[in-house]
Amino acid sequence: MEDVLRAVPLFTDLSEADLARLAQSTSMESLSAGETLFEEGDEGDHAYIVTAGELEIVKTADQREVLLAVIRDGAVVGEMALLTAAPRNATARAREHSELIQIPKAALDELLDSSASAARALFQVYLGRWQETDQQLRQSERLALSAGLAHELNNPAAAVARSAAQLTEGLSSYDDARTALLAEGFTADQQRALDSALDAATGGDPNALSALARGDLEDELNDWLEDAGVERAWEIAPALVEAGLTLDAVRDLQQSLGDEHLGGALTALTHGTSLRRGIAEIEEGARRLSEIVRAMKSYSYMDRGDMQSVDITQGIDDTLTILKRKLEGIEIVREYEDGLPEIEGFGGELNQVWTNLIDNAAYAIQDADGADGRITIRAVVVDGMVDVQVEDNGKGIAPEAQQRIFDSFFTTKPVGVGTGLGLDISYRIVVHKHQGSLRLLSSEPGRTVFQVELPLHPAPSGEPDPSEE
Repeated sequence: MEDVLRAVPLFTDLSEADLARLAQSTSMESLSAGETLFEEGDEGDHAYIVTAGELEIVKTADQREVLLAVIRDGAVVGEMALLTAAPRNATARAREHSELIQIPKAALDELLDSSASAARALFQVYLGRWQETDQQLRQSERLALSAGLAHELNNPAAAVARSAAQLTEGLSSYDDARTALLAEGFTADQQRALDSALDAATGGDPNALSALARGDLEDELNDWLEDAGVERAWEIAPALVEAGLTLDAVRDLQQSLGDEHLGGALTALTHGTSLRRGIAEIEEGARRLSEIVRAMKSYSYMDRGDMQSVDITQGIDDTLTILKRKLEGIEIVREYEDGLPEIEGFGGELNQVWTNLIDNAAYAIQDADGADGRITIRAVVVDGMVDVQVEDNGKGIAPEAQQRIFDSFFTTKPVGVGTGLGLDISYRIVVHKHQGSLRLLSSEPGRTVFQVELPLHPAPSGEPDPSEE
């Protein structure tokens, strides 16, 4: 065992006595291909050295696995949980049959206390592992944001495509109905009456009706149309309600057109309103696509230099647009001071801060029960600083966790949901790059408040972009 340990770079400089003492505490372990060594969230009680085979280190983020590293001969694994006294932040499993040396925590602690060279070597291993994990998870978060954005873009794009496909059929049906009316001797005055009814119909709001009220109105129209001798009344009545037409409006149209043309006119009317709704859906879909693209461009500060004049409230609003899907069912309250001045800063990175704070707030609400969820965002100027507060009425942060929320890889979310990097990244952006402050003002069930303070004119820090490290 001592010869095996001596071949590991971590233990190369150990004295014979230290090496012998360590060897007495270790044991060998074998893993079959696919077998798990430890799971994310487990308590750490051993470190391991791979002597043969390969292990993969994976972490679950946003419900999917992220490969962080592949560990081969001579590498140490599992030491981070021992050094930080925290649960395992990733899962280790064998890619092929593997042999490992198992080192108990007590033996590792004793080694580090007695050997400066081992402490230095293990620190380098720990630092390298931290940097690898940090980089991989940040890339994973970017991909998750991109996937969410793609979903946001897909909804209006699909609506536009669907409505466009229906336009040809709708135009044909509307033209056929108008042609049939003209063939029946429809006059110019009657055409104008139909056009007026069409304009009035497209201004209705059928979504304002309850299901019960809608059903009652459809029954009322159906009965009246049948009494008036209109064919296919059961089909026309729901379409008229969808168009926002009432029985009084249909009666007015009857008086303008007479019984002879009423059925054909109502058929043309329903086709016309359907056609206009399709055009309105295309316009709304195109508007929504444009809004998302504009928000994303503003959110990322594309085509701009490093230091910009940053409109804080615009950045927050852009972030809310990007996170719209995650915020469904949550009331957003904006309390912005009028005339809030712009600050000098790094707009894209500050938007990462708003993303992390708002996303965490949304999760806290959903993790409670999601009912009556509310996020309040305040932005004011206090003593030459822009003061932004993000408050939610979620479940709150446990007192024992509040001291660690800004630590790397620490998360209060379940395994596979959080990476533990959001607040760490946000802290470095606010404090190191903008000479501001980020703190948890208070947290209890039903009220959690984070505060960001930013100077109007921060001094250049030279700090690298946390998202690119």
